[in-house]
Amino acid sequence: MSVPPHASPPLGGGRCPAATALYGPVLDGDAMPALYEELRRTHGPVAPVTIAPGVGAWLVIGHRELLRLTREEQDFSHDPRRWTLLREGRVPANAPIMPIIGWRPALLFADGQQHRRMRTAVSDALAGIDGHELRRSVRAAAERLIASFADRREADLVPHYARKLPLQVITGLLGLDGPTGQRLGQAIAGMVAANADSVNAAERIDSILYELIREKRLRPSDDITSALLSHEARLTDEEVLHNLVVMFVAGHQTTLNWIATTLRVLLCDPAFRSSIAVGHLSVDDALDLVLWRHPPTQNFPARYATRDLEFGGRHIRAGDMLLLGLAGANQDPEVLPADGAPVIGNRSHLAFGAGPHSCPAQDPARLITRTAVDTIRHRLPDLELAVPESELSWVKSPWSKGLAALPVRFTEPQLPRTTDTTDRPHR
Repeated sequence: MSVPPHASPPLGGGRCPAATALYGPVLDGDAMPALYEELRRTHGPVAPVTIAPGVGAWLVIGHRELLRLTREEQDFSHDPRRWTLLREGRVPANAPIMPIIGWRPALLFADGQQHRRMRTAVSDALAGIDGHELRRSVRAAAERLIASFADRREADLVPHYARKLPLQVITGLLGLDGPTGQRLGQAIAGMVAANADSVNAAERIDSILYELIREKRLRPSDDITSALLSHEARLTDEEVLHNLVVMFVAGHQTTLNWIATTLRVLLCDPAFRSSIAVGHLSVDDALDLVLWRHPPTQNFPARYATRDLEFGGRHIRAGDMLLLGLAGANQDPEVLPADGAPVIGNRSHLAFGAGPHSCPAQDPARLITRTAVDTIRHRLPDLELAVPESELSWVKSPWSKGLAALPVRFTEPQLPRTTDTTDRPHR
């Protein structure tokens, strides 16, 4: 525990509140829900945290406060160049968190008209995806992956299914071939890990995507990269590159976690699984339950106060960083059923953010996840955990809420006769 160097005293005076570290090897995904509740009891809806040694921020875990944070751009900017610690040179340029937090010419870091310009291009590119073709492509890729491990009658569904499937689908949508898509996926994983290699990984990403952009400038095709390059918003190559990074990081990691965690719910909750089997609940209900309880992105950077203001019981100074505590806000007692019942049929969760910067790829992400879950349910109908549920663990990350592994076994795979078992992307 340490005190953010720029933290303000709580309203009413008194000493600076101690800040909780959101980094380090002891970060345990299983313990994070309890941590958010402890932060809420101790600090209220806006809690002091550190995201690296000596780097303080505010974590917004109140549902109402997070809605305000995402909707009021006049008070909370997306541009990290407003960040006091960065402007004062107190965050090294090569700090592991900078590839995630540092400014890029992309919609995630822009406000107002500049954001709307890039958001329109990205939204239009995503709207050009044929939903029927995407569903067919996801199902075909899912069946190939299942066939690749079906003979073993066991698998770890995180590396063998949940990670590979969105990687193949999303890189195909961007217009990348299979091997290049795998290299991009590895580089993205290195960047979001927030370790000593993160800066080098970010440079590898830029190299891969600049080559893709050069190719699509010369030979455009039916893919998201070509759509961005030809859009009337006239994005520069640099803007296209960095918007592709944002789309890939958010799309791949979120979908990976959403698939794996939904499968965990179905494997570990017999009553829920039975309700889906008999039609009382749908796979979409399972998807929404995961978004409430285990949002794939648990914390998201960042907003920066444009002025001094009181917010969530705190005095926030201009230039302070505020993190979107998506998982914590979803646990806010003000929005959950009083009896503790599961939230079914309610999509007021904040798993995809809110306001003008809410995730523009929610619909294709849901289609990919639903198809992935449905396909494996039908192809491996007797799927079961290969270890006790208590042995399952989460990846240690302040940002992502993902399973480290999901080992399963099965006996009677129901594969289509024409399945091609080669593990290649399908575009």
